[in-house]
Amino acid sequence: MAGSFQVLLCYTLLKERKWAMKKIKEREPSTELKVLRLLNPIMKLSDYQHYLNLEKGYIGELKLDEWLDGLLNNCLVVNDLLLEHKGKIFQIDSLVIFQSIIYVFDSKYHEDDFYLDANKWKTLAGKEITNPQPQMERADSLLSQLLQQRLNVNIPIESFLVFTHPEFYLYNDPPTLPAIFPNQFHRFMKKMNSMTSKLNRSHESLAEQLVALHLNESPHTRLPEYDYEQLKKGVVCGECASFMIERGRVWVCAGCGCKEYAQIAIIRSVEEFKLLFPDRKITSATIREWCAVKGDRKKIIRTLNNYFKRIGQGPASYYID
Repeated sequence: MAGSFQVLLCYTLLKERKWAMKKIKEREPSTELKVLRLLNPIMKLSDYQHYLNLEKGYIGELKLDEWLDGLLNNCLVVNDLLLEHKGKIFQIDSLVIFQSIIYVFDSKYHEDDFYLDANKWKTLAGKEITNPQPQMERADSLLSQLLQQRLNVNIPIESFLVFTHPEFYLYNDPPTLPAIFPNQFHRFMKKMNSMTSKLNRSHESLAEQLVALHLNESPHTRLPEYDYEQLKKGVVCGECASFMIERGRVWVCAGCGCKEYAQIAIIRSVEEFKLLFPDRKITSATIREWCAVKGDRKKIIRTLNNYFKRIGQGPASYYID
């Protein structure tokens, strides 16, 4: 009898899980952040603070993802959307599609104590930051227009600022502020998980259409000028961004001690080179210089031959995916 109950319980849980939260689009770093991460160890960034701001923002978005992983209800999660409507570009950190409502979440990773002075956001030390609410409301309005005018969808939208840093606090916040603070995460998640929500193919179609409209590149990307000849050469650790030292069949990080097989380290460096210089040909001589490999050049050739397709013969040959 007990065995039959366990089988029934497992079947019920699996059946419920089938219709539980589903991620339609995962989050990944922007191309801008990926490039700046690669450039930071090998050159002096002209706007280092901008890079730090991007890193900080991405950490906040990952914290938002961790919170949304608590969703057990029937819903669709779409992360990291860059959309355009009538020539206006807007970003959505995360949106969650339920049966009869869409929640839009705008991640904020501010750290400190803040207060509101009219519509101005200030730290207790008097430092002012940009009011995040107008930007959120702009995205809310544009998303609503896009859904109604282009996708013929009339599901209501509710947008929230989500403050994901545990050491953030806002004094004198008005009850009407559309915000979720760390001490409200559990209660709001409980609310979402208790909503009545039955999804069908139209909900999935909506999520898929939004992903199809996603822009891969932002027109507001800010990258410094960089030149191959001026960049420091060598294999950079994927964990701590320090330079690695060649030790036979492995590379060892001079910073954290992380070890990586030589072929894997070289292939990773090739992928980084391709991101930084998409128009340059991949040749054995170039990659040998890029990785600062000393001695036997055949190890570079063997690795490239194993993982890429060679075009041509001799010194003029190059490699493609």
